[in-house]
Amino acid sequence: MFSGSIPALVTPFRDGALDESAFRRLVDWQIESGSSALVPCGTTGENSTLSNAEHHRVIEVCIEQAAGRVPIIAGCGSNDTMNALLHMNFSKKCGASAALVVAPYYNKPSQEGLLAHFSYLAEHADLPIVLYNVPGRTVSDLQPETVCELVRRYPQTFVGIKDASGDLSRVTDHRMGIDAKFAQLCGDDELALPFNAAGGVGCISVTANVAPALCAEFQAACAANDLELARKLNDKLYPLHYAMFEDSSPGPCKYALAQVHDWIENELRLPLVPCNDSARAAVDKALVHAGLV
Repeated sequence: MFSGSIPALVTPFRDGALDESAFRRLVDWQIESGSSALVPCGTTGENSTLSNAEHHRVIEVCIEQAAGRVPIIAGCGSNDTMNALLHMNFSKKCGASAALVVAPYYNKPSQEGLLAHFSYLAEHADLPIVLYNVPGRTVSDLQPETVCELVRRYPQTFVGIKDASGDLSRVTDHRMGIDAKFAQLCGDDELALPFNAAGGVGCISVTANVAPALCAEFQAACAANDLELARKLNDKLYPLHYAMFEDSSPGPCKYALAQVHDWIENELRLPLVPCNDSARAAVDKALVHAGLV
């Protein structure tokens, strides 16, 4: 259902509020640069600091501005199952193509709890789900057996996964354990090349916020099995992938965007603050290496 370069969009702020104008420009630039879908209100979108009203407005604006040009995978995750359902129902009403639903954070549910959480959402919301596993942030780890069981139970609902576990063996685990069509999307930019080689079909990317055209070209090269070109583009992007996490994300990403475009502010919401000098230096160097400045 999904493939290619899919940016997990930042949420632009200006003077503490959502900067709708900058966000609309960001959506247009991403689509014009070849991004195959968009994810508003993911981790990179600082969804944990958005009120529900703001969260829904970001999704609504993204869908409005995209105007059907690319699918929108709305970030709907929560550590509260009922709140995740609220986000999913709103996103469905607005015209989202799917929901990105992260494993519940902080609560630290068991695998049985994860099965129950995602099963409840599958049974009570009419929207395809892209699972999101990022144990480095959530603590809970969506194991391959659990992923395969969810797809077995609800093959029409669970259409893919964003895997940021860092464990490349899971691509094969999922591929061999799932009979239905299932999009495996990398959640770590620096691992996208081996991830795709193992059976992945794209990346939900932080770096694509800053380098959408390069990331789209890289994913197209992977899809065409043009390994030489994919390696060349990966080498060009590689320092930027790491620079995006030299400080708490999305701090370096917002700093990078502010260097590339004068219409977006380097502004985050507490408890996040703008990235430190070391991260800025790494971003500056990586932008030059990628030919973006």
